[in-house]
Amino acid sequence: MAASFDLDVLRGFVAGIELGSYARAADQLGRSTSALSTQLRRLEASAGTVLLRKDGRGLALTQAGQVLFDYAKRLLALHDEAMSAVHDMCAEGVVRVGIQHDFCEELLPRALGRFARAHPRVRLQTRVGRNAQLLRAVTDGDLDFALAWGEQVPALRKEVIAKIPMAWVGSALPEVFPQLGTEVPLVVYEDACRFRTAAVAALDKARIPWVVTMTSPNLSGLWAGVSAGLGVSVRTPLGLPRAVCCLDRLEWKLPALPALTLALYQRAGPVSDLHAQLQQMFREEIQLAVEASSQRNAAVQRQASRSYR
Repeated sequence: MAASFDLDVLRGFVAGIELGSYARAADQLGRSTSALSTQLRRLEASAGTVLLRKDGRGLALTQAGQVLFDYAKRLLALHDEAMSAVHDMCAEGVVRVGIQHDFCEELLPRALGRFARAHPRVRLQTRVGRNAQLLRAVTDGDLDFALAWGEQVPALRKEVIAKIPMAWVGSALPEVFPQLGTEVPLVVYEDACRFRTAAVAALDKARIPWVVTMTSPNLSGLWAGVSAGLGVSVRTPLGLPRAVCCLDRLEWKLPALPALTLALYQRAGPVSDLHAQLQQMFREEIQLAVEASSQRNAAVQRQASRSYR
């Protein structure tokens, strides 16, 4: 019979890498360090190869270890989702959640879909909106929690889950991309927002002339203008439609931009099991989205650079 991987052993393996220490992992999992070391040796025996190597005073993944680490995270996530689905089939209630516009394409079908399948008797009420709208709704009690760009809201509990750089974005279709001449053409929201403010501030600081060539009241209009080649805009690498890509700012001689924090906001008080599960799904899907967007944008940039030249 072919060797198989023990999920408990995989959990210890993943915990040690994520925590940066197998001693901390052992403590978190309620095991002794020696017991966890024994499990890791069993795991390498099952894999038939070395998974960890010495790196200074610590350990690092080998190439095979990295492959197993990536698969192990997916296996454990699926296992935990299956356990939750079986145990919580009878859970009932309403979960009211808000999501920033930028994450509709990725989080709505993935995290919310996972949650809905795991809890068929729970009613999801979802609101998609801009930051101020979502945070006001959480503050007023109209939403249980929201995923939004980081702001200081004293009335709400804030958990930062990612730090994401802003980026210059343009059309992924080289044949329609405008030439950046004496003025940088901007496609922006028609009213003030953090991205429009960041774009203008960065260009002004670098003394680069700019002109607004298109405004839109919503994100779909902004994407249409950018993909049509009417100008460039500023967003983050997450949730970009296929016709839009991040630009290499050095190649396009565009100024640096700040980063944003992405956070979960909710009112003070106990967190229900249902809320905690959906929030964990958000964390997992955001991490996957960050990794996927980095790979996708690198590939698109390479293709765009060859075509624009």
